[in-house]
Amino acid sequence: MRAGLGRRHMTENLFRFFGIAAIVAALGFVAILFIDVLSKGIPAFVQTNLRLEVTFDPEVLDIEPAPALQEGQSQADYRAARLAWERQVAMLNWNRIIEEALRRAAPAGFEIDSRQILSIPETDARHVVRALFVANPDLLGQTVPVDLVASANTDNWVKGSINRDLGDTQQQLSAPARALIDHFETEGVITSGFAWGLFTNVDSRSAPASAGLAGAFMGSFYMMLIVIVLAVPIGVGSAIYLEEFAPKSRFTDLIEVNINNLAAVPSIVFGLLGAAVFINYFKLPLSAPLAGGLVLTLMTLPTIIIATRAALQGVSPSLRQAALGMGASKTQMVFHHVLPVTFPSILTATIIGVAQAIGETAPLLLIGMNAFVASVPATPLDQATALPVQIYLWQANENRNFFEARTSAAIIVLLAFMITLNAIAIFLRSRLERRA
Repeated sequence: MRAGLGRRHMTENLFRFFGIAAIVAALGFVAILFIDVLSKGIPAFVQTNLRLEVTFDPEVLDIEPAPALQEGQSQADYRAARLAWERQVAMLNWNRIIEEALRRAAPAGFEIDSRQILSIPETDARHVVRALFVANPDLLGQTVPVDLVASANTDNWVKGSINRDLGDTQQQLSAPARALIDHFETEGVITSGFAWGLFTNVDSRSAPASAGLAGAFMGSFYMMLIVIVLAVPIGVGSAIYLEEFAPKSRFTDLIEVNINNLAAVPSIVFGLLGAAVFINYFKLPLSAPLAGGLVLTLMTLPTIIIATRAALQGVSPSLRQAALGMGASKTQMVFHHVLPVTFPSILTATIIGVAQAIGETAPLLLIGMNAFVASVPATPLDQATALPVQIYLWQANENRNFFEARTSAAIIVLLAFMITLNAIAIFLRSRLERRA
């Protein structure tokens, strides 16, 4: 008996040890994941900027004054004249304005050609300066401080993302440009600030340092809105009917088996289904959040149905019997007594389903949401991309030194978005549990 008792104690201790070890290992892997993502992504939230004194030289900006609204002139004629003037403004040599500002900030006698010096600011810097002039034509002949975004290569050099000991042939910037960047950094011309553009700008191929997640974020938001609006009521309603009202027959058994099988179907199959049905048959717009939301709804439905049915099965039969015994109909028993008890579990199912859908990439690729979209979708019918797809596109970018950090930053934003949705659902669940 003593030997058997010792073996039982040893077995219990081993079980406890392996259980604690499994928990520690799981938490350790999660910690490694978050530490790796945060360490790589946090630097991307800091943007390298240039603080330049820009002179709107009249000799370079040889253009007539901006048209003013004349007495008796219609608004249509004024807008036409204004648009014609803005087209002329767009044809001016704004790169020369920026180049002269950079040369004035450089040391006296510093030799660098135009192509090399213009590689320091981002390529869309001319659009920024031009927009300032269009907004205020009185700037002609004045010198004003302007903040410009540094190029991706400049950002890499300042942050040390590229080895400075590499030879000139392996560097992304020329030797004069690198030397001038170091001078700008010493003199305070180059500064660092929070990368607001990461949240307010859309993706950009011509100006990678200005690329942002605004379009992808809104695309994901519209898709999750569609998933919540469609998948939750349809999934919960289907589970209630199958569990409480549907007669037990071979047909309902077949439906249950297929629902369980659909929960295990790879997500890429749902993408093929969405491309065949929603894109080819129903002719929904390609790369639209509506099509993506419908695909993710189909993928989420089995999870919500299975979890809701499990919650309904967990309700004590005495509750049903008591409701029926008090004269309630079956519908009243289900909706007034059984369903309120299962609301917390249904919200848990919704959390699981939405968390699974928000991170899916494969089905969205098959319906065209990997297309380059340089605009923020105004409606679910507009072309858009999604946060997981944007991460996939940035991960494949050839400028690895710059976009590796941007990719990790996008992952942080995606995780924050998912955690926010889950926190809202958990808050609602806790409120419902207190009421119950």
